[in-house]
Amino acid sequence: MPDASLPPLNWLRAFEASARHLSFTNAAHELNMTQSAVSQQIKSLEGYLGKTLFYRLTRRLELTDSGKQYLPWVQESFEVLTRGTRQVVGADRKQTLQVVSNLAFTVHFIAPRLPVFAQRHPEIRLNFTTPIWHMDHSSQSADLEIRYGREPAAGIKWELLTNATYFPVCGPNDDVTLETLPDRLLFDCAALTCNWESWLQHIGHPLDQSTNITYASTYAVSFSAAIAGSGLAIGHDILVSDMLKDGRLKEPFSQRVLMEEAYYLIHPAGHVASPASQVFSDWIREELDMLKAEWAE
Repeated sequence: MPDASLPPLNWLRAFEASARHLSFTNAAHELNMTQSAVSQQIKSLEGYLGKTLFYRLTRRLELTDSGKQYLPWVQESFEVLTRGTRQVVGADRKQTLQVVSNLAFTVHFIAPRLPVFAQRHPEIRLNFTTPIWHMDHSSQSADLEIRYGREPAAGIKWELLTNATYFPVCGPNDDVTLETLPDRLLFDCAALTCNWESWLQHIGHPLDQSTNITYASTYAVSFSAAIAGSGLAIGHDILVSDMLKDGRLKEPFSQRVLMEEAYYLIHPAGHVASPASQVFSDWIREELDMLKAEWAE
């Protein structure tokens, strides 16, 4: 290998992510790649270096001595590149915050409150990427990520934003009852445990198999249908609080169930918290605290 040459940057990114997760699959999710592509890039890097970087064990990876030796150099190099890029693009860029945020949370919680943030912090410019599922987009290039789901895997720096409850919602003029519910069109968000079936199970009314449920990949479809009077949706308090308050939706039943999923604030690996990211994180917590205080009244 020539002394002055370096392996391709994408091979190094695949190595760094795989070493943090000790999993090609989890690295692939983070990098928005396939597992086989990550594995192939690692093989290419190992061939280039002439060193084995991972032991491939059953369901997990382990770094070899060469991998352990190489990892800190790669991570430090990415950090140096990040700092250098920020200096080159200038001070104004430091006030631009790249946020990867769950689509429904961004649309229904953050967006209505952004005028307040903009008024208080005009020096910060926000750029949002809004995947439906966190594996739809890599958060490596983001300053912050707001993720919805189960507790993040070990090795990820995160904090719980809030626990929420879920319950049915419908249009303001809908007079549905538990007895007439099986005859109604229901809307739900796919691949979640907080759904119609689990809510009905919790309140002692197992789901009638004849019930017509329409599934979508985002709450935006469910809520729009409920507001239009097309049926009922399952919502949770963080997302529907504004719509309940202004009368676009109503809560036809009193039973609420604690969600198994939650919203998490993720700090991508290798990113040093900037003043702008700290301000935005504090503001999100403040807005959620204000919402919780309203629920307690």
